Amino acid sequence: MSINETVATLAVAGDSWGPWRESGPWHDGGGPPAFWPIFPILWFLVIAAIITAVVLFSRKRVAEGPRRAGEAKLAERYAAGEIDDDEYRARRDVLRENPAKPGGTKNA
Repeated sequence: MSINETVATLAVAGDSWGPWRESGPWHDGGGPPAFWPIFPILWFLVIAAIITAVVLFSRKRVAEGPRRAGEAKLAERYAAGEIDDDEYRARRDVLRENPAKPGGTKNA
């Protein structure tokens, strides 16, 4: 008897090709369904979307920080009576039109 015949005989007689035969979670011996990779991929995409949303939201807040601080200071000066209505609105509009970049330079 050759090695090929021996291996073929053991394979047919034993039929124990892993945990999916007879004693596995699928008792028909077919193994897991063909679409099983979809679920880990979907979870990966959900987690990646959440991380992306958090990063983008935090970047937006950091970029708007200097403008908000400038508007708060301007509102304090207006409330204290240092500037009038027209000057307040003009300066506020300038702050809202040209938000400062995080590096400190302004957009063109």
